[in-house]
Amino acid sequence: MPPLLTPSPLSLRSAALAVLAALGAPLTLTAQIGDNADRPGVVQAPLVPAHLIPPSPALSPEEALTSFRVAPGYRLEIAAAEPLVQEPVFAHFGPDGRLWVVEMRGYMPDLDGQGEDLPTGRIVVLRDRDADGRYDESQVFLDQLVLPRALALVDDGVLVGTPPELAFWRDTDGDGRGDAKEIVATDFGVMTDPKRPFLANPERAPNSLLRHTDNWIYTVAYTRKFRRVGGVWETAPTLFRGQWGLSQDDDGRLYHNSNSDHLRVDVIPSDYLKRNPHFPRLPGANVNAAANQFVWPGRVNPGINRGYRRDFLREDGRLKEFTAACGPWVYRGDLLPEFYGNAFVAEPAGNFIRRSTLTAADGTVRAENAHEGGEFITSTDERFRPVNFTTGPDGALYIVDLYRGVLQHRISLTSYLRRQSEDRGLATPLHRGRIYRLVPEGRTSPRVGDVPARPLAAWVDSLSHPNAWWRETAQRLLVESGDRSLVPAIAAIAAGDGPATGRVHALWTLAGLGALDPALARRALRDAAPLVRSAGIRLLESGLSQPAARADLDAVLALLRDPDSFVRLQAALSTGGIDDPAVDAARLAAVLADPTHVHLRSAFLSGIRNREQAMLLGLLESGDTRAVALALVSDLAGGVFVSREPSPIAEIIAAAAQAAPELGASVLAGFAAVANASPRPVVLPNEPSGWAQLAALPAATKPVADLATLLRWSGKPGLDAVAAVPPLTPAQEVRFANGRALFAGICAACHQADGRGLDGVAPPLLDSQWVLGPPERTIRIVLHGVRGPIVVLNHWYTGDMPGLGGLDDHQISSVLTYLRREWGHTASAVEPEDVAAVRAATAGRNDAWTQDELNLIKPAAPATPAAKPAPVASR
Repeated sequence: MPPLLTPSPLSLRSAALAVLAALGAPLTLTAQIGDNADRPGVVQAPLVPAHLIPPSPALSPEEALTSFRVAPGYRLEIAAAEPLVQEPVFAHFGPDGRLWVVEMRGYMPDLDGQGEDLPTGRIVVLRDRDADGRYDESQVFLDQLVLPRALALVDDGVLVGTPPELAFWRDTDGDGRGDAKEIVATDFGVMTDPKRPFLANPERAPNSLLRHTDNWIYTVAYTRKFRRVGGVWETAPTLFRGQWGLSQDDDGRLYHNSNSDHLRVDVIPSDYLKRNPHFPRLPGANVNAAANQFVWPGRVNPGINRGYRRDFLREDGRLKEFTAACGPWVYRGDLLPEFYGNAFVAEPAGNFIRRSTLTAADGTVRAENAHEGGEFITSTDERFRPVNFTTGPDGALYIVDLYRGVLQHRISLTSYLRRQSEDRGLATPLHRGRIYRLVPEGRTSPRVGDVPARPLAAWVDSLSHPNAWWRETAQRLLVESGDRSLVPAIAAIAAGDGPATGRVHALWTLAGLGALDPALARRALRDAAPLVRSAGIRLLESGLSQPAARADLDAVLALLRDPDSFVRLQAALSTGGIDDPAVDAARLAAVLADPTHVHLRSAFLSGIRNREQAMLLGLLESGDTRAVALALVSDLAGGVFVSREPSPIAEIIAAAAQAAPELGASVLAGFAAVANASPRPVVLPNEPSGWAQLAALPAATKPVADLATLLRWSGKPGLDAVAAVPPLTPAQEVRFANGRALFAGICAACHQADGRGLDGVAPPLLDSQWVLGPPERTIRIVLHGVRGPIVVLNHWYTGDMPGLGGLDDHQISSVLTYLRREWGHTASAVEPEDVAAVRAATAGRNDAWTQDELNLIKPAAPATPAAKPAPVASR
């Protein structure tokens, strides 16, 4: 469901009582979960006087058309409306012209969400038999679904996301209904549970399956991608992105957003940003493309969740900034060529649609409102709830309208918005919904009827169609067919002089068929179009490290000097990870020669895993003090410090002391920038050579202060003696070894073998305060689970970790002992008796812990005096 505001982890009870008291309401009334996001005592008084709020009756589709104000030269048409479609949240056209729609009919049946867990959701297929532009038939393909939210057409079936499952459905008897189900994933969100609203938050569940040009299916709010090859599903990791809605441009960049941040883009494909753990949060994915979040609705907006706060509404009662942004869509159709490459974003809380122009330059993407001081489409109908878009075979832009009064989910609903909804009758009626079609005035606009069945060979030419729907559909059908007899025809397009987009789709189609001749990819490196050159680089990438591919590697390295910033970026990305000093030198030279490129440094750093120290020593020796070099020195120093390895850090300090003062200061700044990301200190055997010189630099005062407790050695002024780590006892060593095996089998899939976590799924355990802090808290987490939101290493994480109370006391103590002594950790071991004591003390608990509850748990006093420091052990 389109998101609004995510509640903070304040105490529900205290916040509820404070709000009710401030309003003078009897304390017997029940406050809303969304009230938690306010400070206690906030008065939820309306800012828009009742007499200025127009009525909000449910309008018929034809009446609703009169409520729109569309930019001059364009108009909306009704493509579909209730009862044919009800509470639609996603739509996609099939190759036969039929429109597949996801209906979330169970969303918020009332203001308490009662009945939301009932199987009322559907997948329906719309058909316009007379091709007049308005759908006249709706067939149910699937029903009995609980809050379905994602759909993609694959092979002869449909991939459907309905938490917690992602399932592949086929119609095996030809009656138009799905009857054969194959489970693809069982962690695709969490099934709605009325008793545990924080566990199953529909505002944060995975959604928006998108087939990318690279033949993988990506999604939002999830960390895996999928593809089906030879009838077998394959999966691979990807970064967590977005909240609701996903799109791509011709270059394959993914666009997504969050409720209050309306347009973000993965400038760098996420796979690259995961490959160097020493730089876990490199910029390049999830890039904010928009300069600001200001909005210009066409009506007053009292019906938003924080309509009582002046930072949300303007003086005239209209929404000030995005609060429910969703469904970003890069239009790439041919009916509105003037909008090609523009991004459309829905704002259902503000009842409008934003159109932004996109500019790709200097290695990044920037978006600007195409109607500054206004919006492309506004409505005076408060129930107009645009939530998604799609492009049709006709080239038109289709708008998915949830059409309902209540948009906010109960997990975030405030008492203010509940009263607004009750007083103005917004909770009913239900089961409405519209799909609009945007067309130009004064120009012929074809309608979508049935697309006649075409032989597979006829789809080859569609790879070059000006409408991306035809190109993408053709690529999908050709790849899924596995028919290599068409390879020569597809290769002719890849090598031809048609549209550049056609050559890109032809290349990736050949790759999907496993039939790409490397000569075609080499030819692409010389193409006149930058997007073709970039595609050629990616398609050659997997073989560049082979000795036989040296000519290809040299050709790609030459493109580090390409006139296009995105070709240079791809060349730097694709040559990363090749452990070759000459390649590293070429990539470094490219970064130093391109100081205005926004993301080239990220591309460079992502590809030098375990070579940061060597690169940094070389830069220090070079004496280069240009701003771009100093920034890179700081980055590299941070990467070295993140390792927490004493010897490399000491060597860098010594070299920095001999370098130019600006370089030495940059090293310290780089150390300090990442030092506080972990509480684990770097313990050196003695004061490193050169430290006194560095610490005396004029620019060193703040970095040295930031490093005061995190960079340690015996005898360092201001610090107590560094205590040695007591070695594990023989029994603890046995548990440590058992814990390693248990962690690998139970925990590593989410938290990863190196303990660094999986973005969007599981927070890091490496250096986590929850792992290294009082074991009484950690034991509780393992026994009963933990419920987000929770802060780990200065980053918020949502979602739940299930409890593992089925493990016995020895197993839990083994896992925790392993975690507290692996990866350089030096915390105390956990004894089985410790687990038994906590298990007994919490025997009546059957719910996960919250951050607030865990913070109230005080560490137990030690039963015996602490052991005297012993010689430093291996663990």
